[in-house]
Amino acid sequence: MSKKRKQYSPQFKAKIAIEAIQGQKTTPEISSQYEIHPTMINTWKRQLLENASELFDKGKRASKAQSDTEAQINELYRQIGQLKVERGFFSQALRTAGSDTRKSLVDAQHHALSVVRQCQLLGVSRSSLYYQPIDPSDEEMTLLKLIDQQYLRTPFYGSRRMKAYLQTQGYTVNRKRVQRLMRQLGLQAIYPKPKLSESHPEHQIYPYLLRGVDIVSVNQVWSTDITYLPIFRGHFYLVAIMDWFSRKVLSWRVSNTMDVYFCLAALEEALNKYPIPEIFNSDQGAQFTAHVFTDCLKQAKVSISMDGRGRCHDNIFIERLWRSVKWELIYLKAFEDGQHLSQEVKSWFHWYNRQRPHQSLGYKTPDEIYYQCDSPM
Repeated sequence: MSKKRKQYSPQFKAKIAIEAIQGQKTTPEISSQYEIHPTMINTWKRQLLENASELFDKGKRASKAQSDTEAQINELYRQIGQLKVERGFFSQALRTAGSDTRKSLVDAQHHALSVVRQCQLLGVSRSSLYYQPIDPSDEEMTLLKLIDQQYLRTPFYGSRRMKAYLQTQGYTVNRKRVQRLMRQLGLQAIYPKPKLSESHPEHQIYPYLLRGVDIVSVNQVWSTDITYLPIFRGHFYLVAIMDWFSRKVLSWRVSNTMDVYFCLAALEEALNKYPIPEIFNSDQGAQFTAHVFTDCLKQAKVSISMDGRGRCHDNIFIERLWRSVKWELIYLKAFEDGQHLSQEVKSWFHWYNRQRPHQSLGYKTPDEIYYQCDSPM
């Protein structure tokens, strides 16, 4: 039976090779001391000498590889930080966009992002992607029109009184339905109460600057507001910008969604066509507190004023404009679609500015007052 060959560890081989290289002992002495064959000692010594240079080269390569790895990690951290900043920027911009705009950005065929993740990033409900709106019934449209008309006569009516009024007109409705319809119209009973106007929680609210201020010239104060316009099969929203002193409507826009962009378009048109006002007043609605809207005013160096909560008469002039629009146009005609509505609104505002006399203006038109008065310095 053959004797099993003895195995030596790498540490032992290195130790023997180093002693042989030091030259303090002869090869036979090392062989006798450790009971190993001289040939093995010579072999280990040769291998150590031949491979010593590779150890230093390997160290350099390892150092370079470590340096490259650290550079890659630093670059990845830089890219992560940049992506976080960019994501924060786009997230803030998307918050001001309407839900329809955000839903239109969802790509069901995206190869990397699921629909669920896209909805999370865009801040929309996944179920809303599949919702198919149902046209309101004839009864629903009639109720909306009756509520809107009665509100102009009695703006202090809440849902309880409005329900009672509708029941006198022969409609069996409960208070919850009336509340829903009034919310759809954007109507609330006018009387001082807390939280009358809900603003966006992340938008800045500006103070009301017009308390005790005498309005003595054109372009001293502009104001804006949004109202609801019913048509045969649905509704639209109207925003207008008015000069307080002359009551002139400077610009307006009609939209089928109540987002910031149609309000911004009206503001930019007014700022481009007319002298810059000193103060711009609005309510605390999310459209008017949006960053893109207030930034436009700041760039024009306009002081921003916002109605206080529970202050139902802070923007009374434009509220009177809505009453005139509805009683003198909207309730007298049937509109087929948004294009027809926009054409009629354009004609009405043209007539309002140039031909409609105002009792408060000494029976002069808004254009007569606006253009005969000097703008403030």
